[in-house]
Amino acid sequence: MSEEKGIYTVGITGASGAQYGVRLTQELLSQKYKVHLVITEAGWQVFREELQLDTSDRQSVLNQLFPQSNDLLHYHDLHDYAAPIASGSYQNKGMFIIPCSMGTLSGIAHGASGNLLERTADVMLKERRPLLIVPRETPLHQIHLENMLKITKVGGLIVPAMPGYYHLPKTLDDIINFVVGKVLDSAHIKHQLFTRWGE
Repeated sequence: MSEEKGIYTVGITGASGAQYGVRLTQELLSQKYKVHLVITEAGWQVFREELQLDTSDRQSVLNQLFPQSNDLLHYHDLHDYAAPIASGSYQNKGMFIIPCSMGTLSGIAHGASGNLLERTADVMLKERRPLLIVPRETPLHQIHLENMLKITKVGGLIVPAMPGYYHLPKTLDDIINFVVGKVLDSAHIKHQLFTRWGE
């Protein structure tokens, strides 16, 4: 196996759209990035409802979704504050929260660090490292928008799960790949998940 290219954290919350987080993680692993994965309890519930997976054995789910992860995937319990990603001294290149619920968004915007996912996001902001948040909620009220603005002001990037249609998607996978591809574009990570305009 070739040497890892770098380290990223992926957080998956209870917002609808677990497929986005799964696909992003799969793509990072396929490109030989080390991935630290954190899934909230509500995120596991969405795995059960949207992906139709039996989450009673979570390790089996991870093995099923990421079968070729080898030593690149590191899953952390939501309250494992001893995880390396909880420290700013750990060389984490950046973090994706995909999809991001409004509850998690609020915790990050207010610096709550109420769990490992929120703490790691706080580390990204204080260390001035990339934090990309993919909100999946509609409609949005003023508090949602103000929380997004707070995070943007301190260096986070909001990448809404808004698929484009100029590439003429034919399947659900096409739409998922477009959103994930736009997220990777925002992190300056090369990919071939969709056909670009003009290609």
